[in-house]
Amino acid sequence: MSAHLPPLTYREAGVDIEAGDALVERIKPFAQRTMRPEVLGGIGGFGALVEVSKKYREPVMVAGTDGVGTKLKLAFRLKKHDTIGIDLVAMSVNDILVLGAEPVFFLDYFACGKLDVGVAAAVVQGIAAGCERSGCALIGGETAEMPGMYDPNEYDLAGFAVGLVDKAKIIDGSTIGIGDVVIGLASSGAHSNGYSLVRRVVAVSGADLYEKFDNERTLGEALLEPTRIYVKPVLALLAQVPVKGMAHITGGGLTENIPRVLPQGVCARLERARWPALAIFDWLQRYGNIEDAEMARTFNCGIGMTLVVARTDAPKAVATLTDLGVEAYEIGEIVAREAGGPQTVVF
Repeated sequence: MSAHLPPLTYREAGVDIEAGDALVERIKPFAQRTMRPEVLGGIGGFGALVEVSKKYREPVMVAGTDGVGTKLKLAFRLKKHDTIGIDLVAMSVNDILVLGAEPVFFLDYFACGKLDVGVAAAVVQGIAAGCERSGCALIGGETAEMPGMYDPNEYDLAGFAVGLVDKAKIIDGSTIGIGDVVIGLASSGAHSNGYSLVRRVVAVSGADLYEKFDNERTLGEALLEPTRIYVKPVLALLAQVPVKGMAHITGGGLTENIPRVLPQGVCARLERARWPALAIFDWLQRYGNIEDAEMARTFNCGIGMTLVVARTDAPKAVATLTDLGVEAYEIGEIVAREAGGPQTVVF
């Protein structure tokens, strides 16, 4: 040991254990509001215990993980951190929902170069809000302070959701056939995908993120509008209407996500005029000079999730979703796929 070297501490190396402890105490009330009867114990242990509800006859676990992507860059720029956690939860719970699964618990990973307890608490408060919206318990997570890995004013997020579905009720798209109807559920905006292009449009247009966009929001607020969580209304719908397949419209837009649940011989034919345009997509397309095809394979274009049902079930599905507070539209139908042709077309 060098006689000239003063004693080193973890704090001097850039990691503040006390700040991490303070964060845990700040977020415990947020997490407590998300608890479900199946959760045994609370935040702070080495692991979390969750038992399987007896309501499932043959329970199958469905897991999903995701991040928020470069939408984070807008949150950093606008110094708005209270809704990005909703996006994080939405990306995973909406994904596992398409298999018919009920999200049961969620874990988050928050990584930063220098822990700002206020910022981190705002992020986790958003995560807890997302869990409440989806009926999912926030049972724990990890906060990693890593000096030198990240800009001191930035952080990264990842999330992990686990849900359950009865084996006999798994929705996999295998029964989808010609003549079925595609129902679109309205999105709240760009959700959490395509933000590298969004940020490019903002840059080339010279737009001011603080300028008024509509009567209620600035442009920045419109772009940070959190991802809509469809869990509760769709689970309620599944108890009343048979759904053959679902797709969460994330990276890849309409034309890349819907084919993931379609049998090989069919194509989803969507008509753009069948659902209302959202102003944020009109703005992006105009100021970015983006072609229609590029819009459809990058953004959700106003439809955050699609369901495929039998034609006879479509009116009831739309009416039920509307009663549950979700704007839903018949946006297309399933047709025969041309040899070598795409599995989803938007015209």
